[in-house]
Amino acid sequence: MREQTVAMYCFLDDLLTTTRPVWARPADKRRHLSDAQVLTTALVAARYFGGNLVLGQRYMEQHWGQKSLDKSGFNRQLHALADTLAGLFATFGQLLKNLHTEARYVIDSFPVAVCHNTRIPRCKLLTGKAYHGRCASKRSWFYGFKVQVVATTDGIPVDYYIHAGSEADQTGLRALAPDLPEGSILYTDAGYTDYVGEDLFEEATGNRQQTARKKNSQRPHEPHENFLIQHFRKSIETCFSQLTARFPKQIHAVTAQGFFLKIVLFIFVHALDQAGI
Repeated sequence: MREQTVAMYCFLDDLLTTTRPVWARPADKRRHLSDAQVLTTALVAARYFGGNLVLGQRYMEQHWGQKSLDKSGFNRQLHALADTLAGLFATFGQLLKNLHTEARYVIDSFPVAVCHNTRIPRCKLLTGKAYHGRCASKRSWFYGFKVQVVATTDGIPVDYYIHAGSEADQTGLRALAPDLPEGSILYTDAGYTDYVGEDLFEEATGNRQQTARKKNSQRPHEPHENFLIQHFRKSIETCFSQLTARFPKQIHAVTAQGFFLKIVLFIFVHALDQAGI
């Protein structure tokens, strides 16, 4: 735990120092905690304490002598770094893509509910039917977000997109527009079937989208292509099972932005862990 904490802090601090002139906000010297300390604390909380930021703060204060900051002050500073966190993950994902010489990727989605279905009328975190979606694999309805994740065939997330639960997977894929190295192959399940979108994806990027076909598909695959799709899609299923295992029974958040931010933290820390950091 100590080694991982040091590794995360050094990695984030170096990445912030390198990329700050491009997109990050300037550091405020009057703050008690640096951006690297705040983000490290949040990632420690996601990695070891189920996303409990208070426990993460307490650990950093007791074991690393980090300055104490009240809960609201820490949350305000963390929320102010939401765009910075997204930029860091994008940079990290690009590094992983450059190292992934196999150039094969898998995309899929999983639901993250904010409450049980029986509590939807009383939910204050989110409002509207847009968040009421259906998970086809579990044959169940949920109220919350749908998370699109692009991962390597080793199961390391390199890109993500979070949207309302009712939106279709094809819509999420178009909004995500994964930036993959030229010549890559993106494996998807049948829920991403969009013949026009597949053609445009190949024409615009030079990459191929290999989508699992239904029996009545107008573009059936060869047997060896079906085998490869099924084989490589196992990695994303393993990735999701390991990623969601980090989630607590219920993600605690006061606002939708806070809920969204904790999902990003879990994805980021899982990518760091799978990459050996």
